[in-house]
Amino acid sequence: MAYAGSAVLEGDAAAFAAAIRSLVNNPRFSDVTFVVGRERQEVFAHRCILACRCQTFQGMLCQPQPGAQEPWPPQTPLVLSHVQPEVFLAVIEFLYTNSVTLNSLIALEVFTSAVEYGLVDLRKLCVEFLTGALSVELVCEALQAAVTYGQMDLQQHCLVFVEDHTREVVQTRGFHELSGAALGVVLQSDRLAIDEPDLIRAVREWAHVSSVECIAEAWKCHALRKGRGAPSRLYQCRRGTQPREHHSYLQ
Repeated sequence: MAYAGSAVLEGDAAAFAAAIRSLVNNPRFSDVTFVVGRERQEVFAHRCILACRCQTFQGMLCQPQPGAQEPWPPQTPLVLSHVQPEVFLAVIEFLYTNSVTLNSLIALEVFTSAVEYGLVDLRKLCVEFLTGALSVELVCEALQAAVTYGQMDLQQHCLVFVEDHTREVVQTRGFHELSGAALGVVLQSDRLAIDEPDLIRAVREWAHVSSVECIAEAWKCHALRKGRGAPSRLYQCRRGTQPREHHSYLQ
């Protein structure tokens, strides 16, 4: 007796997605509760969804409660005091729907959470959003996050923006709060659109907020940048540096 071949037939994807979305932060049928942020806001979830979507949550939910042998019981809330409720809800939204609602106020923290939870696709969505939302005020915070977490794709996008808007960026609070490592990424660029003395003044102002450790390195890096050409071109000026008489000696 012959049997017809099997086939995968799909129903209404939109209806399915809407049904799953309705479970986001829904206390009905939830079996795990998070207490999030300083506001101690309750967020409801379903451990089967969290566990199959994120290994970090899988490990968190499988770990026994301190002093107990069994996995974390449903009636005991998990306290996450270090994250904003809006940020955590964005992560939960992604885990349930594979999409996320972002704005410039939470995007960086969602990006940070994505890295910490190992959510590669969410991290990529955050980078996509941040790349399109970069501004003079936001770019240094984004660069700092990229350097801290070793995210080279976001770091490169931020650096290109800084190169094109250097004069405005160095006057922001975000620039003055960069770590030494993040500032070093900026100072190593050949394409900063600012004259050398102006940049050094900006670094000195940064030092009042941070430290003086990078001033000497900044001066050396920008006064004499090694060229990549023939041996006769040992040094070359950067893009934003204005021509000066003594530059002839650098050739």
